[in-house]
Amino acid sequence: MTVEKALELYGSPVYVRKQIVHNLHVVKTLEAKGAIFVEETEEVPEGATVVFSAHGVAPTVHEEASARQLRTIDATCPLVSKVHHEARRFAREDYDILLIGHEGHEEVVGTTGQAPDRIHLVDGPEDAAGVKVRDPERVAFLSQTTLSVDETMTTVDALRERFPHLQGPPNSDICYATQNRQVAVKEIAEKVELLIVVGSRNSSNSVRLVEVALDAGVPASYLVDDSTEVEEAWLDGIQTVGVTSGASVPEELVIGVMAWLAERGFGDVEEVTSADEHLLFALPPELRRDIRAKEREAAAS
Repeated sequence: MTVEKALELYGSPVYVRKQIVHNLHVVKTLEAKGAIFVEETEEVPEGATVVFSAHGVAPTVHEEASARQLRTIDATCPLVSKVHHEARRFAREDYDILLIGHEGHEEVVGTTGQAPDRIHLVDGPEDAAGVKVRDPERVAFLSQTTLSVDETMTTVDALRERFPHLQGPPNSDICYATQNRQVAVKEIAEKVELLIVVGSRNSSNSVRLVEVALDAGVPASYLVDDSTEVEEAWLDGIQTVGVTSGASVPEELVIGVMAWLAERGFGDVEEVTSADEHLLFALPPELRRDIRAKEREAAAS
């Protein structure tokens, strides 16, 4: 992980603007290793090292960091960077951009900052009727990467009713890990009476999994950070339990929930995979550069 590599390379403390990912256990683990999480760049001492979270930041945040002479490491998820690129492209082509997402979410704030004069937030299909644009024939949409696929497409359909010429990105903006998990939940919906989602409450993609399960017909679905939050009462009269997790959840937390269930008679496990995920993202270029430099120094000594 980026923050761990930065701590190994530069030593502690390493500052992180916002939570690197929305998972309580990941944040606590990194804090124990020397990471310091802050809300704004101004909280980072001048000249220190700061990591920007996976959710991305606006260009103004980079400018603030430069003014404070901070060593910056941009850990923005490449899928979010793709959305940023599309926002800037549509803005250059003079489109009004309808950003489908949730107000206040860090990713939405960062994407809006790419073209603040052109982006209009659309928080669900009910917002579509109130959108005002300069030219109905030059309108494009983008979306927060952690939304439900169904939720996004419902909003897109509502927007297309108002703007038939609505343009979209060349590929879906929804994170592949988010989408794969939602597909898997739908596949098992008819087979389970209870679905447990492992993930933190400030994780948009984890919250969406609970909603997808309920919409798909699962009688009950709950979000837990780990096995200590699973309640015995949920299992009353239940024969089949499903378990999934948010995109940034450490595997050991899912294993912990599975072990908790096994101790209570739910040890017969059937794994459901909607897609094989082999995509690995490289470390940020700033880290790769400094790691190579350190390796050259070690080789020369």
